[in-house]
Amino acid sequence: MLAVDLGVFNRKPHEITTRNAAIWSGVWVTLALIFAGLLFGPLGWELFGATRHQKGLEFITGYLIELSLSVDNLFVFLLIFSYFKVPPKYQHRVLYWGVLGALVMRVTMILAGTALINRVHAIIYVFGAFLVYTGIKMLGEGNEEVNPEESPIVRFVTRYVPIVRHYERRKFFTIADGKRVGTLLLLVLIVVEVTDLVFAVDSIPAIFGVTTDRFIIYTSNVFAILGLRTFYFLLAGVVEKFHYLKTGLGIVLGFIGVKMLLGELGVDIPIGLALAAVVSILTLSVLASMIWTKSTGQVVASSTPRRARAVPTKISKKELIEKPELPEGKT
Repeated sequence: MLAVDLGVFNRKPHEITTRNAAIWSGVWVTLALIFAGLLFGPLGWELFGATRHQKGLEFITGYLIELSLSVDNLFVFLLIFSYFKVPPKYQHRVLYWGVLGALVMRVTMILAGTALINRVHAIIYVFGAFLVYTGIKMLGEGNEEVNPEESPIVRFVTRYVPIVRHYERRKFFTIADGKRVGTLLLLVLIVVEVTDLVFAVDSIPAIFGVTTDRFIIYTSNVFAILGLRTFYFLLAGVVEKFHYLKTGLGIVLGFIGVKMLLGELGVDIPIGLALAAVVSILTLSVLASMIWTKSTGQVVASSTPRRARAVPTKISKKELIEKPELPEGKT
């Protein structure tokens, strides 16, 4: 599906319309629901036998948690694209390769996490306490700020990899003075990849609070991540309006952490009840955002950043980033 998305429908760079994003968002959600139905039906019977209903509920709960965390993270992607003035028609390409990188990182972390739990079961207490701490921390956080000029990622990359200060169509690399160098789009991709890695530190322990089954953990992550790109283009203009979503997610993470800890103490919260709690909390946070809107009227970031300057026909050494600086054109 990813190959068809980029190789057929989005082979040529273009700005993703709201209609196109809505269609593809519907496709990914539908595929997730079909997969959930298969888990309750023949696929679940083949893989899990009589426990297929339990596994189906675990998948839906994990999918909702991972998808909600991903939607909350869209605001950070919006700030990154706005800061670097990524032209809208190239944002899809960055998110596409970002998703592929995220899938590899997630499967690595899931395999490592499950292996660690099997070897040192007491690590469950660490994961549970970490989720409770993260949930409390999210409740006290305000708006996130993105300052790439102060980012260790940007400083590290630009110290060792020559990066030109402009976009050259959809390319990640170009030739400058006979040498292969990265474009600004490559730097944006690296920032997005590392940002997703940081997000995974929260989301992976959260799904372990629902299940320790590798198959369920990975599939729920995959379906949530696959829809991330289209949800970005669908919600980029309104995501900042869901200002209570972070509060809801903080409560959800705290709840999952408590569930994980209680389970180790012999107090099991049924997965059906956990699913109902997650749905209720997230629904209330969205409704609260719609009812009690922000009155500041301040726009934190625009979903349609200004276009980067035209690509010059010649690139000189002076245009290479030799030390960490702001992207050219930043005001």
